[in-house]
Amino acid sequence: MYRITVVSLLPELVEPVSRVGVVGRACKAGLLSLELISPRDFAFDPHRTVDDRPYGGGPGMVLKYEPLRDAIRAARTRIPEGCAEYVLSAQGRKFDQTIAQKLAIGPGLLLVAGRYEGIDERVVQSEIAEELSLGDFVLSGGELAAAVVIDAIARLIPGVLGHERSAEEDSYMTGLLGHPQYTRPETVDEIKVPEVLVEGHHEAIRLWRLKQSLGRTWLRRPELLEFRGMSSEERLLLEEFIEEMDN
Repeated sequence: MYRITVVSLLPELVEPVSRVGVVGRACKAGLLSLELISPRDFAFDPHRTVDDRPYGGGPGMVLKYEPLRDAIRAARTRIPEGCAEYVLSAQGRKFDQTIAQKLAIGPGLLLVAGRYEGIDERVVQSEIAEELSLGDFVLSGGELAAAVVIDAIARLIPGVLGHERSAEEDSYMTGLLGHPQYTRPETVDEIKVPEVLVEGHHEAIRLWRLKQSLGRTWLRRPELLEFRGMSSEERLLLEEFIEEMDN
């Protein structure tokens, strides 16, 4: 079983992901466990204070060191040794499919969701040095980011998806964007499904899908092709795609 523990001031924002969809099925099947721990449970003053004003002045509040430290240490006791640990922060390394694949191989994961203006930097210095970000934008807290990370990892755990090739054919799994998908009816609003998909020749379908993935990546995310590189077959297919588009 893959074990994930999330330290969050608002665990109710993360918890629903464990009840529905892919993650919900993984939890029900015993392939994934999700536990939520709040720093407020480790604040022992009369008001259970978890935040305070930032040193040096400025707007907003900062999550305090001690409750967060103790919550993280308690979370570590709930997951196997060797699990990856990340603080979810707009300043972190950008989360992508490569990281998701790497994390899915391990025994579990510890995520810490920031909130307000951030967390006391000493948490990063002494407890969890690695930070993850969903992209170049700011959320009100790390809880929604945690849910995204959990979903991305869950679908890569063996047995979670109904068909293992479902994950293998996702966008970014091969460094390319996904190919177009169609379902019945064959014609709707005078738009037909590409003939190659209807004819059912497996090799022709493979080549068509690969060509479409290459073309979409070239059009929408060309930097992925530069980073990934292409085989001779892929280069020929992309050349065909560009030629067909120009015609």
